[in-house]
Amino acid sequence: MAAKRSKVPRFYFNFRSPYSWIAYRDLMDRYPDVAQAVEWHLWWEPDADGERRMAEHGHHFPYSAMSREKHLYILQDVRRLTADRGLAVSWPVDHDPVWEVPHLPYFLALDAGLGPAWIERVYRARWQEGRDICDRTTIADIAGELGLSAERAAAAADDEELRGGRGLRALLGLSEAGAFGVPFFTHGYDKFWGVDRLAAFVASVRSGSGSRPGSGARESPLTGVPEADFAAARSADPGHAGGCG
Repeated sequence: MAAKRSKVPRFYFNFRSPYSWIAYRDLMDRYPDVAQAVEWHLWWEPDADGERRMAEHGHHFPYSAMSREKHLYILQDVRRLTADRGLAVSWPVDHDPVWEVPHLPYFLALDAGLGPAWIERVYRARWQEGRDICDRTTIADIAGELGLSAERAAAAADDEELRGGRGLRALLGLSEAGAFGVPFFTHGYDKFWGVDRLAAFVASVRSGSGSRPGSGARESPLTGVPEADFAAARSADPGHAGGCG
């Protein structure tokens, strides 16, 4: 199967991952020109209903839960990365999270011209204020601060139009892109995973490159793995020092 080319650079992000938050801060603070140039694509772990909808379209969510040992490592690693950047982090506690709750209202914010403001405020609530962003009260508060309908934002996870429309298209899109974790970046035929690959992604965007098959690009380390199986093969080990879910 031929590799798919992203015509514009893309940033796959979510609100759960500390690495996604750090990549967001680096883009905004260090590479604002690239932040303006990329397409921003939501990535979140769907609930059972979301997974069922994906399966009905012949797709699966390309991620599996990390081990306790890896989670403990990430706690240490994120402390190091945030200290290097002068960021104060307040680690949140998740209680039976439903990730549609903070992610689907993003589409409502986009419609109101407040997409960037929603991203900034939800990240800040989770990673710097330690708030539970899967609590609908938290989402209602954030929506109210931004001038959005608090009631509609809090109920976005129950909105059939959002779930079966833009929400489902976002999930199918990340599956098609092989985005097996976040932060995940694509440019041309090239894919970059993790905070530690952000600088390479930035260089690719600024240079206007984006290698083509047969153009001298490095081969995938998964020699012999078909493109269609790439996400499934990598999802067996979904986290490293610069990326997770």
